[in-house]
Amino acid sequence: MNRTLYTFLFHLGLPFIALRLWLRARKAPAYAQRIGERFAFGLPAMQRGGIWVHAVSVGESIAAAPMIRALLTRYPQLPVTITCMTPTGSERIQSMFANEPRVQHCYLPYDFPWAASRFLDHVQPKIGVIMETELWPNHIHQCAKRGIPTVLANARLSERSARGYARFARLTRPMLAEMSLIASQTQVEAQRFLDLGARAESVVVTGSIKFDLTIDPQLLERAEQQREAWGLVQRPVWIAASTHAGEDEVVLSAHRDVLQSHPDALLIVVPRHPERFGSVFELTRQQGFSSVRRSTGDPVTQATSVLVGDTMGELLFLYALADIAFVGGSLVPNGGHNLLEPAALDKPVLSGPHLFNFLEIAAMLRGAGALEEASDSAALAASVKRLIEHPEAAKAMADAGLAVMKANQGALQKLLNGIGSLLH
Repeated sequence: MNRTLYTFLFHLGLPFIALRLWLRARKAPAYAQRIGERFAFGLPAMQRGGIWVHAVSVGESIAAAPMIRALLTRYPQLPVTITCMTPTGSERIQSMFANEPRVQHCYLPYDFPWAASRFLDHVQPKIGVIMETELWPNHIHQCAKRGIPTVLANARLSERSARGYARFARLTRPMLAEMSLIASQTQVEAQRFLDLGARAESVVVTGSIKFDLTIDPQLLERAEQQREAWGLVQRPVWIAASTHAGEDEVVLSAHRDVLQSHPDALLIVVPRHPERFGSVFELTRQQGFSSVRRSTGDPVTQATSVLVGDTMGELLFLYALADIAFVGGSLVPNGGHNLLEPAALDKPVLSGPHLFNFLEIAAMLRGAGALEEASDSAALAASVKRLIEHPEAAKAMADAGLAVMKANQGALQKLLNGIGSLLH
């Protein structure tokens, strides 16, 4: 399949795109808003000639934030346009950069040539920086036609994804060949990009910029004050973060087991997607847990056994409240989520077995003794109980994770240097 056929099929899929938006809007009404932007109509007024950064959703937006702040400092004369594809990503971008007048935001239009063309004519960026693996052939081609260099930042490519791209070599090879810089997280992934058709001179290994996460000391102080206010100083607290459908039941079963030995334990459960906040809270109530929702502002009391983290932009704060961190998306075959956020906060890290999106990082943490994997509720409960009962083991795990973080920092600087070499 070449780009012409891809574009033809994409147009044929328009009714399915509309149906998907409608179905998503039933669960998350924000999907019914700003639809014009998804086709490059009604784009907000923008400063032109700056840096365009695309971060598909929340996770990529968070990962991109340190890079964006560094770019704003390095290039004080340039605006930064940040695009995404999801309402949650949009909300996070707007909250993170609310006080930065040079940051502007809209949805990235779908990958139709005419929509990509209208978007680029509207923004007229000097460079495009795409986070991780969000590759759109027509957007990349329209950039190449205009002489706009494109960067794939913090690039990752699993073996499974590489096989998928390889099936469409006539589409993939020209697309990757048009990219100016592919800043790969690992040598293995760099080789996958080369095998798929990327130019050797455009592929560099920088490492993951997620290692360059820095924690604001004020966040730690705020978390400590909150623990004191809620009477949690002596209570064991564990968090299950970024959970997906099918995981909450496993986590709650594990917590029930933990409560048998530690009846004062508190679980903080944070669903990955906002449309699940209400259903997860109801699930905790149905299962007989005394629960509160973070969004209501109700205090955690001695009777509370589950806190549902149903707010946006507070994940690091909620991690900081906990003693032990379980990272979701890993008990179900979703590929896992960012293991480095709790590691950066000096927490022992637990996960499920499905970590194919973070194989290299998981291997590093596992090898250092900073990560334990559990495949079911019994194993998860056993790990949590062991770490509660052996604080010295928990501290050793946490310190090992922090050491891995510090030993692998520097990717952001390499990425910024690569972007700088293309800006002219």
